[in-house]
Amino acid sequence: MLADVLPYLCCPHCSAGLTADAGSLRCLSGHVFDVARQGYVNLLAGKAPVTGDSAAMVAARDEFLSAGHYAPIVAATVAAASGDGCVLDLGAGTGHYLAAVLDTSPSRVGIALEIAKPALKRAARVHPRLGAVGADTWQRLPVRDGVISVALNVFAPRNAAEIARVLAPDGRLVVVSPTPAHLAELVSALDLLTVGEDKAARVSASLPGFDVSTRDDCEFTMSLTHDEVLALVGMGPSAWHVNSESLRSRVVALPSPVSVTASVTVTSYVRGT
Repeated sequence: MLADVLPYLCCPHCSAGLTADAGSLRCLSGHVFDVARQGYVNLLAGKAPVTGDSAAMVAARDEFLSAGHYAPIVAATVAAASGDGCVLDLGAGTGHYLAAVLDTSPSRVGIALEIAKPALKRAARVHPRLGAVGADTWQRLPVRDGVISVALNVFAPRNAAEIARVLAPDGRLVVVSPTPAHLAELVSALDLLTVGEDKAARVSASLPGFDVSTRDDCEFTMSLTHDEVLALVGMGPSAWHVNSESLRSRVVALPSPVSVTASVTVTSYVRGT
């Protein structure tokens, strides 16, 4: 709930602390943010950008992840994010990964930062110690300086300067990113977006001031029905680039079930000395 993470949040306009007041959050400067009936709050400093996953993409992600197809990735993320304190998930989606991390310790709380309202609605109810907050991760985050023990970044953009600002001195960043082998069987068959061979290097290059602490590969094979393949494609960035009718006809032409490789790198970063 938002009450659990309120001590870690701040006003996006003036960076002052926030307090709860009759269905809203407010700061001493008088900025007020209404809490949605679904339990999330938008802490955007300006007009929300026209971005974020659609309701259909969020529904596909919830369906696919809830079925457990990415369970090994979840487990690897949880292992890398061990510890105590507040966990911040940047581009949290439905909060699936963050909820799994919070399940490891009754003392941990988590902030799910997300821009898409359909995802925020789901994240707000996915775990009792999770607060769902609308924010643009490319802008200044509505999070206080140095209060985050672990920042999660799972298949999402990275804002190195803001991550460094909100992390505690001994905090760390956990990044989950695809390798070139990720969904390889579907990439050519369905004309999906590809992952470059230099992906790992580009991820590290996007994080100046951070050093790699640990790096682990997580690769496994999934056996998916045609509907599960459609959900998998529909929840990711390729959903913006493929025609739905053309996609369905191509998926129907695949064998059933389809063997699909999931391949990611889970990297922990600490701030450089």
